[in-house]
This record gives sequence, C-alpha cells and structure tokens, in this order.
Amino acid sequence: MGFTDAAQFGFSPTATGIQNSEALQKAINLGGTIIISKPGVYKFAQTVYVGSHTTIEFGNNVFIKKVNEKGNFSHVFLNKGALTKTYNEHISIKGLNLMVNGIDKPFSEVYGLRGQVAFFYVKDVNIERFRCEDLTKMQFGIHVCTFEDLIIDDVMIRGEKDGIHLGRGKRFTIRNGVFQTFDDAIALNAHDYATSNPELGWIENGVIENCHDLNAENTTGYFCRILAGAWIDWQEGMEVQQSDAVVANGRIYRVQAQPDGTKYVSKTKPTHQEGSQILDGINWGVVQTDVTYTAGVRNVVFNNIFLEKPRIGLSIHFDNDKYSRSYYPNATIPLQEQLSFNNIRILHNQDIPFLLIATPVDLITISNSSFRNNHIQFISNKAMVNYLKTNINIYACSFQKEGEFELLKNDVDGKEIYLKTFGNIELHKNFRAKINPGRGLIHIQSDLTGLKKD
Repeated sequence: MGFTDAAQFGFSPTATGIQNSEALQKAINLGGTIIISKPGVYKFAQTVYVGSHTTIEFGNNVFIKKVNEKGNFSHVFLNKGALTKTYNEHISIKGLNLMVNGIDKPFSEVYGLRGQVAFFYVKDVNIERFRCEDLTKMQFGIHVCTFEDLIIDDVMIRGEKDGIHLGRGKRFTIRNGVFQTFDDAIALNAHDYATSNPELGWIENGVIENCHDLNAENTTGYFCRILAGAWIDWQEGMEVQQSDAVVANGRIYRVQAQPDGTKYVSKTKPTHQEGSQILDGINWGVVQTDVTYTAGVRNVVFNNIFLEKPRIGLSIHFDNDKYSRSYYPNATIPLQEQLSFNNIRILHNQDIPFLLIATPVDLITISNSSFRNNHIQFISNKAMVNYLKTNINIYACSFQKEGEFELLKNDVDGKEIYLKTFGNIELHKNFRAKINPGRGLIHIQSDLTGLKKD
C-alpha cells in the first residue's frame, strides 16, 4: 500500500464538514498512508472509521475542527473493529491538531467509549504529535481500551476532561506530554464508571515518562488516577447500584442506570448475549465475554514527571460513590502491583499528598525524586476491611522541607506497612521526618533524621 493524498477525494479547507468527513473516509478505506498536507482549518462533521494497516499524517498548520452540521457526534477517529469487538492492528495517527469547538457528546457508537480519538480492540497503535487545546466537559482527549502495544508520544492537551484515559490493556508507553486539564491528566482506569470505559480488566506493563502537569486556576482529579476494582458472581437477592458488575453465564454484566444513589435488588439473573435488558427494574448491559473478577494496574513505571499543579499527584484509587463502587462487598481483593516512580519533581509548595493510596498495593518504589511539603497517605473509603501489606522503598531522593516533615500518614485500621529509605539527602539542617501510623503497624528502616535509629 502506498501514499494517498486526501485532497484528491475533495478533502479541503473550503469543504463542508460532511464533505471532508466523507472524503477522508474514502481515502482511509484504501488503507496505507493518507497525507493531509495543505495548511488550513478543515471542518469535520462526523466520525471517521479507521481500519488496520493505516497511517494518517497531518502536515504542519493543519487543523481539524469539529462542527455541528447534522448533530453532535463523539469521536473524530474510531477504529472500525470497535463496533464489533474485532481487533484492528497497525494504526498510526501523526500530527493531529484537534479543535473540539464545543462539539461534545460522551459516547454513541460504543457504550462508555468517550475519546475524541478512540480505539477499542486494537493492537499496535501509535499516536504522535497530538494537540488539543479545548477539551470540554464530556469527552476525553484520547481514550483506548482493550489494547496491546500502544505508544502515545508528544502530546499537548488542555481543557476540562481527562487528557489520556486508558482501559484494560498491556504494553504501553505515554511520553513527552504537556497537560493542563481540569480533570485527570492521565487515567489508568482498570475499573471505571460504567459510562467511562467499555470493558474491565488489568492495565499492565507500561511506562509514563517526560510529562508535565501544568498549573491552572481550577482543578479536580489527579495527574494520574490508578483505579482498581473487583466484583462477584450474580446472586439472587443481591443489592446493586449504578456501575456494579456481576458475572453470569460466562459474561460480565454492569448496571447501566442514573447515578442517583438508587439501590436495586436483583431477583432475576441476566442471561442476554448482547446489548442491554431491564430485569427487576435494573438495566443490565453486556460488557464482555472473557471473564475476570478483578481489575487493577501492575508493572507500571513513571519517569521524569513534573507536577506544577497543586493537587494530589498520583492516586491509587477505589471509587465508592453514587457513580460507581469499585469493590463489591466480599469480592476477591484486587492487589495492585509493582508501581515505580522515578525522578518525580513536585514544583508547588502546597501541603497536598504526593501519593494517595486507597487500595491494596504490594510495592511502591520512589527514587531520585524531590519532596517539598508533600507526603504519602493511606486512606480507606470503607470498601473493604483488609487492605493487605504494602512495601515502600524510597531512595536517592531529596527532602526540601525545613523543620518537621510528615513523610507518611496512615488512616487505615490494621494497615501494615514496611517502609525502607536509604541514600537520601536532607537539604536543611533542622529537617526531621516523622510517621503517623494511625491504627496501623509501620515497620521502619530509614536513613532520615527522626526515623533512623541512633
């Protein structure tokens, strides 16, 4: 397959959004590499579907602008197999400058798939030089779920919703990113609201590096949300709410309802094979046929992260609210594993946790990083009674606080933590670290003043 210039199909800065969307679709249907080289603002009025073995390259000063010519639409680009859960592979999008222009619709083609650029059931996807300055309240910038081998490189994303939002998948790299988002810059949401990911499962074996979380006047969320969950087999008489998942007849079903806090009692097992069905007043949607009972994040490395915005940097997280409860009572405990943070630079002085941990996790490693007024905190959202043991290894870090510094605070009853620190630098003579164990048990081996044994 060779190169195709989209202009030969009528793709033009002077064309309507419908004309451009249809023209680019014709070019993409040929496969191979599609080039858009002429500078200008190109209107887009409907989703363009991308198949396997396809590269789309945008030249300098080429902008894609969503417009409402026949109603709001969700995705600018979506892989063809997303509609049938059929894998597409070898897809690249390079140089996309996207103007959302207020055209914001959470999802339509696939329940829970919200990306302006979205991929679902894909292998070997490469997104390079992506720019978006105006995300609005409903859609993420880039959303990928059920994937293998994903590279997202050189992105600048600003706006109100998540910049990059991943669902289940393995082998990924996110690098060279600049974010200024009201909500999460990056979300690794193995579990999620039912309306925010189409499938559930583990996110594993990834690298996030060379990223900046810029300051902004207003904010929520985190630089990175690391979200786990677990659920059980359907049981007659069980109580469920919006976003709860169950396993029945070799499938995972989820409650698709309004997030109004309503509790439902399920008396009838869901058995339908696709779509959704209302049983006992509960709208059950089919999520997937490959059954798992837990979801989380494991074997992910963060390198060279610059946290300018005064908010919690990283949250290892459960949801437990009217939108979603990640952990169903008495489910198998989802143990998140082997998370490493290297060269994390905190650039603000607010007394805000650098790392907030609200799920079981086996090992946290922090190295070559700088702590200012930012501690590690363990909390419980009452999702479970046993948060298991956590090991924390901190080395080659600098501590910039003058006076007393609360390095670690535990608010989880019965929590056991093994903390080891070595090779660290204290930048002020009166620095003194302390630990607040709460009602937990913390074992300490430390080189820090205030913690080390004389």
